[in-house]
Amino acid sequence: MAGLKRRFPGDGIVGEESDTGESITFDSTNPNGRNWVIDPIDGTNNFIAGLGNFAVCIGLLDAGYPVLGVVYDITRDQVYSAAKGHGAWLGTRQLHVLETPISDSSMLMLTSNLLTNGRAPQWANRWLSQTQMKARILGSAALEAAQVAAGVAHGAVTVNGKLWDIAAPAAIVLEAGGVITDLSGRDVFPFDTTRYQGAKVPFLAAGRAAHPSLLREIAENP
Repeated sequence: MAGLKRRFPGDGIVGEESDTGESITFDSTNPNGRNWVIDPIDGTNNFIAGLGNFAVCIGLLDAGYPVLGVVYDITRDQVYSAAKGHGAWLGTRQLHVLETPISDSSMLMLTSNLLTNGRAPQWANRWLSQTQMKARILGSAALEAAQVAAGVAHGAVTVNGKLWDIAAPAAIVLEAGGVITDLSGRDVFPFDTTRYQGAKVPFLAAGRAAHPSLLREIAENP
């Protein structure tokens, strides 16, 4: 974070952890300007347990829109990246979301914390209990959304995410031709970072053909 402040002194910074690790970082005087959104470890529980699904996430919001994102899959040494107008990439391979609709062979990524008001939604129960579509839980919202950008999964749902879980992968999904909305279909961006202190940001990342079907599933099975 200190490096970003030296290089871009006028930019704001929002992060899951402060330099001491005892609080979040919110150092932004202009929510409508450029604000870096950082998650030092997305998938902290995996990291602590020794499960190799965790990532470093760095995103840039400009006027509330994701214009740059980097998701570094640490244990696989893979870098997902995107900048507005320059495409989405995994290393040197350009990424594109799946353009096909949902089918029995579709892979769907699910957030590890599915509880809303103390219960799991019925759409999650449906996806986990059937044997056609392939539900997967990685324990890292950023890596799950990156699978949509990479054309691996048709969709990824995060129920209890925060801004730092979505800012970086959103830039990658959007540049790969995908869609990012909340779970009711409303746009997440532009995002107002004014005094952001960790409010939940549920989101659905999907290909354009799959997105309406997934929204319908979520709406009809609350």
